Amino acid sequence: MPVGAVGPIVEGDPHFPERTNVEFATVAGRDRIDLRVWERGVGETLACGTGAVAAAAAARRRGLVEDVITVMLPGGALRVEITGGEAWIEGPARAVFSGTI
Repeated sequence: MPVGAVGPIVEGDPHFPERTNVEFATVAGRDRIDLRVWERGVGETLACGTGAVAAAAAARRRGLVEDVITVMLPGGALRVEITGGEAWIEGPARAVFSGTI
């Protein structure tokens, strides 16, 4: 998917007057989703925990994946578990910027 071309079109669609984030997900197996994220006002990002959980929950609801899966993003892998109406996410975190205003 050409995320850089399609992302801004969907983000600014009139159906989303305050714009929207856009998730591009591919179910790569019962235990894995590949995900790229176009974040409103920012562009493509390396990772998005909220987007990873949303993609996993949508795929789980459709019966495409198991309760525990790996969501692969350009910034790394996240483990997502969907159980009993709750979602849990686990993965690495690291500082990518520091500044003073």
